[in-house]
Amino acid sequence: MSNSPRKAFKEAIVEYSKELRLPMIRKHLDEHVQEAMLRDTSYEEFLAQLLQKECDARREASRLNRIRFAEFTHKKYLEDLVVEDLPEDAQKKLKALKTLDFIREGRNVILAGNAGTGKTHMAIGLGLKACLEGYKVWFTTVPLLVNRIKECRAEQTLRAFQNRFEKYDLVIADEMGYISFDKEGSELLFTHLSLRAGRKSTIITTNLSFERWGEIFQDPVMTAAMIDRLTHQSYIVNMNGSSYRMKETKEWLQKQQLA
Repeated sequence: MSNSPRKAFKEAIVEYSKELRLPMIRKHLDEHVQEAMLRDTSYEEFLAQLLQKECDARREASRLNRIRFAEFTHKKYLEDLVVEDLPEDAQKKLKALKTLDFIREGRNVILAGNAGTGKTHMAIGLGLKACLEGYKVWFTTVPLLVNRIKECRAEQTLRAFQNRFEKYDLVIADEMGYISFDKEGSELLFTHLSLRAGRKSTIITTNLSFERWGEIFQDPVMTAAMIDRLTHQSYIVNMNGSSYRMKETKEWLQKQQLA
């Protein structure tokens, strides 16, 4: 075939790939054409390789978008955890949690214990793994969630927010118990977390034992109902133990003294 028809075909492929929004085919066309000519590749293999490039790129873009839309405050991967430093109960249950079966089963995870023991790291790590495996995740702190719900109600966009909130495969609500709420905030939080109960997964981190949740909601009936809804068939992980951060601080101070 002369260069002129070949050039025309290439230009047509470029135009079609633009119209069909296939940027990777456009980008790698010359490379694959040259390789196919050298290897005498079949038409089927040539087309399959081009389409594979496009699919791989789209999957990677989707993974990155899911992480971006999850709104993690920072990225902490499970691989970065020092498992031996986790509380004993967390070490026992981490293997099961890493399978993400709890998301497929619509079960909650409650990480409860004192500060600095890896609760947020574990929660974000599980969230990032879920994003990479195709799940839709959203990360927030409990105080920010309550404020967001109040804002949406004031702006009359609460129904749209509820629809999104219900559909996330996993919601991570960090820092339950750091501040208490007024009656309105407590009721709104209860209502929204109840929307997901038994259907979609929520990870909650808290520094308070269940006996002290009354300090957050200031209503014994609502507190009991909230605990009942969240803990039903949930993974409850005892995160009481030595502080990660305190250990890191001591190590850092020792290095400073030796420097």
